[in-house]
Amino acid sequence: MTSSKSRIQRKSQINAPTHIAGKKLSAHLSESLQSQFNRRTARICTGDTVTVLRGAKNIRGTEGKVVKVSTTDGRVAIDGVTINQADGTAVARPIHASNVVITKLNLNDTWRKNMLSRKGGLDSE
Repeated sequence: MTSSKSRIQRKSQINAPTHIAGKKLSAHLSESLQSQFNRRTARICTGDTVTVLRGAKNIRGTEGKVVKVSTTDGRVAIDGVTINQADGTAVARPIHASNVVITKLNLNDTWRKNMLSRKGGLDSE
C-alpha cells in the first residue's frame, strides 16, 4: 500500500527498483497506434517519436525523437526541445513521460515487438 504523504511517495519513486521505475516511464499511444496495437499505453524507449502535450507554450506541440530516457526521475529528453543555460549553451530539456504522447514506435527490439503483440496487436506483420 502506498502512503498518502507526498514526501513518502517521492521517496518510494526515487528508490524504486529498476523493473518498477521503468514501468513509470509509460506514455499514451496516439489514436492510430492504439487501434493498431490494441492497447492504450507503452513504455517510452530511445528512438520513439513523441509529441509534447503539456508544458511551456514554446515546447507544446513539438514532435521529435526521444534521445535519452532517465529512469531515476521519470523524464525523457527529446530532439529539438532544448533550454539555454546561463552561459548560453543549449542542453536537452527533460520532460516528464506523462506529458507526451507516442506517435511512432521504435520496433527494432524483438522483445518489445513481442510484448506489444501480446494483446492482439501486430496481426498484419
